[in-house]
Amino acid sequence: MLRYKINILEELKKAGYSSYRMRQEKVLAESTLQRIREGNTSIELESLGVICNILRCQPGDLVEWVENE
Repeated sequence: MLRYKINILEELKKAGYSSYRMRQEKVLAESTLQRIREGNTSIELESLGVICNILRCQPGDLVEWVENE
């Protein structure tokens, strides 16, 4: 299964992108933000690309695969 390696919303906030700003500027959909809040890694690759662009990182910096327990 995949899981987030970092707190994405916290890192976006440090980069100047609060949840409010992302909703207002339509950077990410509210449903995507909710999935991230819940730790659900089932987001679109396009959204992952937007996050990587803002944070200047690679997808592997955000998610990791761990064996199912």
